[in-house]
Amino acid sequence: MATKKHCAELARQLRVVVGVGREVGRALPPETPPSTVAVLTVLGRYGEMRMSRLAEYLDIDISVTSRHVAYLAERGWIDRTPDALDKRSRLLRLNPHGEKVLAASSDRAAEVLAAHLSDWSDDDVDLLSGLLDRLRLSFGDCRPGPRAHAAQTAQAAQTAHAAQAAQAAHGALPATTVGTAAAHTPRTHAN
Repeated sequence: MATKKHCAELARQLRVVVGVGREVGRALPPETPPSTVAVLTVLGRYGEMRMSRLAEYLDIDISVTSRHVAYLAERGWIDRTPDALDKRSRLLRLNPHGEKVLAASSDRAAEVLAAHLSDWSDDDVDLLSGLLDRLRLSFGDCRPGPRAHAAQTAQAAQTAHAAQAAQAAHGALPATTVGTAAAHTPRTHAN
């Protein structure tokens, strides 16, 4: 079990990680700020959805989500089509132009990280990614309100991680793969 002293140091380091995320966001083109990339990422990862579901994934108010969607639609990066099940609703979908914008933004973020991590090995980057994913899974779904599906997905991912760790401990998997194949919950705060 982690001690309070070690957890206090981790808390300090997490504040630094937030700053790193801001620095990566500043390197994105002005037309694709981190909030825009977050919306594109959710639509790219989870596919077509209603605006209410998108707001849930992003954990933001529906009015803010509506402004993001309008911004993306004005630029031709998403399609909005009537929902056959509810004529009052629209389904949002990332279109090919939006996919290109998302790919370019992701590439730019990777370039910035690669420049700053040029003295890191791929194993070190994979280890940090796996540990951050494990940290996220340890917290489950931090959004307010009940999220039964997300909690179940997080529990399944934790179980998969534990199985991988056990396999790694017995030499069946290299230690650097532990945590990298865990299922992802729909947590997308500008990640």
